[in-house]
Amino acid sequence: MVWWVRLTNLNGMPVTPLDMNGAPLSLMTIHAHPDDEASKGAPTVAMYHCEGVRTVLVCCTGGEEGDLQNPALREPGQPFHDMTPEQEKALLGDIRERELEKSVDVIGFHAVHMLGYRDSGMAGADSNKNPACFHMADIDESTGRLVALIRKERPQVILTYNDDQAGYPHPDHLKVHDISVLAFDRAGDPSWYPEAGEPWQPTKMYYTLWAKERVMSVHEALILKYGESPFDEKWLNRQSQDNRITTKLDVAKFMYARTRSLLAHATQVDPTSKWWFGLDDDEMSKVYPWEDWILARSTIGEVQAGMLETDLFVGVRA
Repeated sequence: MVWWVRLTNLNGMPVTPLDMNGAPLSLMTIHAHPDDEASKGAPTVAMYHCEGVRTVLVCCTGGEEGDLQNPALREPGQPFHDMTPEQEKALLGDIRERELEKSVDVIGFHAVHMLGYRDSGMAGADSNKNPACFHMADIDESTGRLVALIRKERPQVILTYNDDQAGYPHPDHLKVHDISVLAFDRAGDPSWYPEAGEPWQPTKMYYTLWAKERVMSVHEALILKYGESPFDEKWLNRQSQDNRITTKLDVAKFMYARTRSLLAHATQVDPTSKWWFGLDDDEMSKVYPWEDWILARSTIGEVQAGMLETDLFVGVRA
């Protein structure tokens, strides 16, 4: 079934998909830093953008605490050659915004909103204490900022981070989850943030997940191709959450969105990394052509036991 193909009317004009109330379908994805939109759900967003669904990115911080992950950029003639750590950090802050713009163009977002907080840095870092950082933000105030965007963009579906982040407990990722859950409930409640616009109740919220089946499939394919894999015991022994998966999307035709958007973040990704690029798009599509999601909140009921959704807008579409 190729339901994602952009429909047109008899005059060849694009047809905007609608919900059961006649409102245009809208998808909002919430991320902590520039580059997270590339590594988590880029093919999914690209697929819905292709269909004509309004796609919206909320990025909560500017990624100011990120480190240079591409060693080639320190070579002679490259932007970070012979820089001190302080100079490197300052330049990164300027470059990452431009990288995000390139990534957004690849994936296909209709709108991008920066929530306006500073990157908190990794857990335990001194930067966690910066009063301007996301980690230190008042929970009601930061939720209010997100509620205002939900009411403005009116998404039926929201994508956010998993409630189980034991494998990567970054303070900003934890905060993204916390405010997303609160905002889902409060956006439709007129008693919360009356100054933030007309209430709008999203219909469904999904959590991101790298399935254990995906990790193992990619790991085995890399060994077959190279004789080795970057997935270590920490990853291979990570507890599976595959039993929580409610929604499995075939994104084989949109793998390019992940690859090209990651490469757009040239400071944050080593283009020689087998972790990200050991399999090309065609190989990845054959090994594991899906993106997996967990339906965490819904105003229209749970997924039937033993069934898997193949569309985030099941129960929402007209």
